[in-house]
Parts: sequence; C-alpha cells; structure tokens
Amino acid sequence: MWCSRMALRGLQRIAVAPLNITGGLTGNVQREMSTLLRVYVTRQIPPEGLKILRESGQVQFELWDSDDVPVPRKELLQKVKGVDGLVCVLTERIDAELLDAAGPNLKVLSTMSVGFDHLSLEELKKREIRVGYTPDVLTDAVAELTVALLLTTSRRLVEATHEAKTGGWGTWRTLWLCGHELANSTVGILGLGRIGVAIAERLAPFKVKKFIYTDVAPRPELASIINAEYVSFDELAKQSDFLSVCCALTPETKEICNKNLFSKMKNTSIFINTSRGGVVNQEDLYEALSTGQIAGAGLDVTVPEPLPTNHPLFTLKNCVILPHIASASYTTRNAMSALAANNLLLGLRGEPMIKELKL
Repeated sequence: MWCSRMALRGLQRIAVAPLNITGGLTGNVQREMSTLLRVYVTRQIPPEGLKILRESGQVQFELWDSDDVPVPRKELLQKVKGVDGLVCVLTERIDAELLDAAGPNLKVLSTMSVGFDHLSLEELKKREIRVGYTPDVLTDAVAELTVALLLTTSRRLVEATHEAKTGGWGTWRTLWLCGHELANSTVGILGLGRIGVAIAERLAPFKVKKFIYTDVAPRPELASIINAEYVSFDELAKQSDFLSVCCALTPETKEICNKNLFSKMKNTSIFINTSRGGVVNQEDLYEALSTGQIAGAGLDVTVPEPLPTNHPLFTLKNCVILPHIASASYTTRNAMSALAANNLLLGLRGEPMIKELKL
C-alpha cells in the first residue's frame, strides 16, 4: 500500500527522461519536436503532472485551462481530433462518440481517478486503447476523510456547530445532541479493498469491537490485516453499527444500497458512502433517514454531482453531504496527477504503465 507522500516522490523520480536539448535547436531536434505526439488534457490538473508532461520532451499537449469548469462537450469533441493520447478526469464521459471524434491515432487514455465508471471500457477495448488510472495513491486521503465523515455524522458535529452559531446553545441538557460512539461497536465494510482496510486500520484505535465485511467473495488476505469476518450482505446490514461503502460502481452494485439494505439496519446505525453515488438509491436513503429507520448518513458522493441544493437530502439534519472531496489533499492530488502523466508517457512509448486497467 502506497503512502501518498512516498508515492509522489517516487513518481517524480519515475518521470520519463526528457530529450536532451543542448546547444540550441539543431535540425535533428527540430525534426524531433515536429513529430512530438499530440496529447489533450481535459482539465488543469495539479502542477506535478503538468511538469512531467512539459519536461518529458515526448509530447506536445494542449489543455482546458480551468479547474473550476469542465471542458464543454462540444469543445472536447473538437480538441480530441487526431490526438495520440488523452488525460482526463472523472467528469468527462469517454464513450463511443468521443472515441470516434478522436480517431485512430488515439492509443492511450490516462484518467486521473481510481474509479472508471466514466469510461466505456468495451469501446476502449474494441479500439485497443490502453487505459491508465490512479489507484493506491489516494488510499490514505480517502480513508482519513471517511473517518472524519463518520465521526462528523455519528457525533452530529454539523448540527452542533449550527446550534452554537445560531443561539441554540442554552443551558446544559442531558441528551441534547447525543450521538453514537465507536467504542464496542461493529463496523461493516461493503467492498473490502485497499481503502476499506485503511479505514479499518484508522478506526481500530477507537476500540471497535468487531469488523465485518462482504464482497463478491471472501478476501482472506486483506481481511487478516484487520481481523475482519466475512458475512453475507444481509448480515452486514443487520450487524453493523457503522456501515462504510467502499465498493466500485458496476452494473452489479448499482443502487445496491436501497430499501432492502436500509430496512435490515438498526435504527441506531450510521451509513457512510465515500465510493460512488450510483451505489445508493437516494430516494430509499431519504425515506430511511426521514422515518428514523437508520440514525444518520454521511455522503461524499451523490447522483448527480453536484447535488441540486433543493434535493430532499439537504433538508435532513441527520444527513451530512460533502462535495466529493475524499482525495482532496495537496499531496494526494499531486500524486494522482503525476501518476496519470507517467501512465500516459509510458503507454505512448509502448512500455508497461505503472497502473494500467486490464481490459
């Protein structure tokens, strides 16, 4: 498991060696530069990745120079025409329409994300386009944020801050703003991978009694790290005092967290999702929260993103919603950017990527 700080230093060293240009631009170098591979970058990614691309001497790249607004679809379809490589983020839908617009030169796609539900994998496979992605480097940041969100939700910190700011803080009361603690609790993990393990490792010092998990199959090697017990989906719902969703979004997991799950959970349970919004049926979640079927929910991901401010979930005091910031630390985002750049450059050279999605 990579630490994001160590990963960033390693990726800075891995960066593909630049062309050695000394003594001015010779005819050979000019010819070499004229044949640089064309790359389009769909967002102003963090500086470490751009630096690697710029200094590689391997590509000439153009980017959508904004981090606030995604590139408009019409412009994206124009800009990808004839490119050899593409660096994208999770807001860009990479489908048949875009790949047709890019044309046959496109050989490598590198996404600055661990998730890939924005990619049409079948279309990429059909065109033999290699795909790089950025797992591992964001594990620590996502695990930290998940713990923070769990504690914020279970101890009702957003409510408490609001009360303190708006005059609700009166005399001491015996049960005012009471929440649920981790000590002697059962923590359930839906989808046990690197992030699930990292979350459990951070929660263990809170004197959690037991970790349980469910997945498509038992994962004994990972489970042994945190002494977690494999249980069925129904048992995960019934036993968990805190349930953290860590699974990928696939056709099988789409809206897997629905009324069937919530109806089996304890009315004191806390539900946390830092994976993908699409794994939750938000109407069913609203019903479970508003009727007291479960005690609270913390979400870092929703459908759509951003979630409209008039969405019913925002009306609930027992629902904490964050704007998809689980990996948002300076170290991690730069590490993701550097990994995405290195994946692209290695792929364009026909070499093994550091992290390649096997299609």
